[in-house]
Amino acid sequence: MSFQKRLASGEFLVLAEMNTPKGVDISQLITNARRIKGRVDAVVVPDMDNGVMRMSALAGGVLMQQQGIESIIHVYCRDRNRMALQGDILAAHVLGIQNLVVANSEQMANGDHRDAKPVNDLDELGLMQTIGSLQKGVDLAGFDLEGAPSFTAGCTLAPFADANQLASELALAKKKVDAGAKFVIAPPIFDLTYLDEFLAAAKGLGVPIIATIFLIKSVGIARYMALNEPGAHIGEDMIGRIRKASDRENECLKIAGETIAALKKKVAGVKIETHGWEHRLASILDYAGI
Repeated sequence: MSFQKRLASGEFLVLAEMNTPKGVDISQLITNARRIKGRVDAVVVPDMDNGVMRMSALAGGVLMQQQGIESIIHVYCRDRNRMALQGDILAAHVLGIQNLVVANSEQMANGDHRDAKPVNDLDELGLMQTIGSLQKGVDLAGFDLEGAPSFTAGCTLAPFADANQLASELALAKKKVDAGAKFVIAPPIFDLTYLDEFLAAAKGLGVPIIATIFLIKSVGIARYMALNEPGAHIGEDMIGRIRKASDRENECLKIAGETIAALKKKVAGVKIETHGWEHRLASILDYAGI
């Protein structure tokens, strides 16, 4: 069943994020993808996520399709103007990619090419509207296309630290939904006690919510996020659990899997982010019972 049909059916979705290589050696990407083929509904391919130069998401999406794995690619406003964005979106359709996510762009100052100039010719709402226009057969200059593309497009919700930030993000997300977003990918979930409150607030969006499962790899990472990302809600109980474990790496995988299992009845699906530990995705799925 395709991602689009599964999304419409209401069945629980499992997505795995995989970054493209910083180079042309695709062997590890392909090996990791093959390990989870048939166990996930699609692979999400970021486009130079966190401001790090990598092979384009367009190429990564095509590689997934070649392996018989449906792909979802990120599209950002940071790196391309409206002409380049439209050209890549049309190319994605022709190359067999049917799913897009209009994603929040990390600041260039946090990446590995800090002297690169951001473009931001469009904002996220403008990009979502662009996708809608192209699907109607018209480009942003008002010219008719020779054949219109078709996509299942979604958007992301930026992390939030308090109720005011959440309200602001939900208001922006609602505009993206009105512009054509068919699903929303929420920020990482660590403490399920905050989930019901978030879902109640997000119910007005009227589209499926896909939660992000961020793999915490160590006590140090957990502590850093708890101190520097107040919206993460990483408690001392979780940090202590990892610290006391005889196999801390395996405990981190187990926590991610347990979180997925706990979310099956609450959200439309999950997107698993491992940030370099894609080779451990199968273990996370095992712990989740998938």
